[in-house]
Amino acid sequence: MTGSAQPSDLFVYGTLLPGDVRWPLLQQFVVDDGTADAVHGLLFDTGLDYPAAIFDANEPSTVQGRRYQLRADTYEEALRRLDVEEDTVLGLYRRVAVLTLSGVTAWAYAYGTGLDLTPIPSGNWFNRPNR
Repeated sequence: MTGSAQPSDLFVYGTLLPGDVRWPLLQQFVVDDGTADAVHGLLFDTGLDYPAAIFDANEPSTVQGRRYQLRADTYEEALRRLDVEEDTVLGLYRRVAVLTLSGVTAWAYAYGTGLDLTPIPSGNWFNRPNR
């Protein structure tokens, strides 16, 4: 994606949510309190205190989270810092464009490979078993 075609929103589903450990990293780059939203796909517990999501438009299950509009004045810095942060965790996460159930195209971080994953049937990181 290039230019104005880039999403201005970010969909988050785990440690970047308010109340979790990496929310302070994201908070400085968002416009407001965000909107509850979801994306078709599957959510997993990595066993490492953070989740993994595999996004698939053909999957009936959904990953629950929040969608935030990124501030225009810090957009590039936000994506750069988030990309670096997501690259520091095991699993080779990558930024991808997703279509949320509310019809908004947003960036999200998708799982790559290499971890043992346990499904989270609810699709909600805060409602995972053994929490």
